[in-house]
Amino acid sequence: MNKVFLIGNLTRDPELTETSGGVKICRFSIAVNRQYSGADGERKTDFFNVVAWRGLGETIARYARKGNKVAVSGSIEMRTYDDNQGVRRTATDIVAQDVEFLTPRSGNSSEEGYESDLPAQSSGRGGAKKPQLQPFDDDGDIPF
Repeated sequence: MNKVFLIGNLTRDPELTETSGGVKICRFSIAVNRQYSGADGERKTDFFNVVAWRGLGETIARYARKGNKVAVSGSIEMRTYDDNQGVRRTATDIVAQDVEFLTPRSGNSSEEGYESDLPAQSSGRGGAKKPQLQPFDDDGDIPF
């Protein structure tokens, strides 16, 4: 089984491109802090390259920005390629199957990215505005 779950912050804005066949692909990287400190007392950070295809990639490119915290679930993919000097290189990517935005939305609509464009969440968890209650004139008479 090849499954990975990562939570980290985007190190740069996502880059959305298109393959020659017209399929959208979004590339971004995240920084993930390790749970422990090194011998020098500093916490180490790992950097992962992430690839998201089609609609998921378009959503990430539209709403995520550098510094945003995301949760990524997907699989690890190894690939080889020849660099400009003809040397065979190996790269490791995380192929995203699901990405969840963890940075809270701000109320400032002038900011770019998902803070201003993301539709209100319909779940009962904070994101959507609650309807205002109307005053009710109760004369105290119970009908039963």
